[in-house]
Amino acid sequence: MTRLHAVHADITAVEVDAVVNAANSSLLGGGGVDGAIHRAGGPAILAECKAIVERQGPLPTGEAVITTAGDLPARHVVHTVGPIWGEVPDDEAVALLASCYRNSLDLARAAKARTVAFPGISTGVYRFPKTLAAETAVASVRDWLGDSPESIDEVLFVCFSAGDLELYLALLDD
Repeated sequence: MTRLHAVHADITAVEVDAVVNAANSSLLGGGGVDGAIHRAGGPAILAECKAIVERQGPLPTGEAVITTAGDLPARHVVHTVGPIWGEVPDDEAVALLASCYRNSLDLARAAKARTVAFPGISTGVYRFPKTLAAETAVASVRDWLGDSPESIDEVLFVCFSAGDLELYLALLDD
């Protein structure tokens, strides 16, 4: 059975098979989690991201791609583009966010990753309400695991703040 945990940590230092990056559609790095992963992972991640964009164009919201983890303590980085709150109707934003989690887990499974770490996708500059984002994240992961219960051993929700951690701990305690 897959273990779901929430931790207050730096996602670039978490030792897992796959780290999920809350990327922008250019995949070229940016601020927040995206910038931190690119800085800590080094140039190999950026080189693969550039090749992906050259091949297929910008990554659409809700979709995901996978690259090396470069210098990170993970094997892979799964890049996914979350929705910007307020740009689409709320129910569509929730569906797109759920798609980020499902597509990321699909790629992690295909790469034979047994442990996966997620940040709070879309909760920074994309302004997705943190409580709704956490509820969507946990529900999406649980739903995905219901269909693939043996494919992932552990999912970590890596929280940037103590307040974020409290949200996830409350959802995981039920």
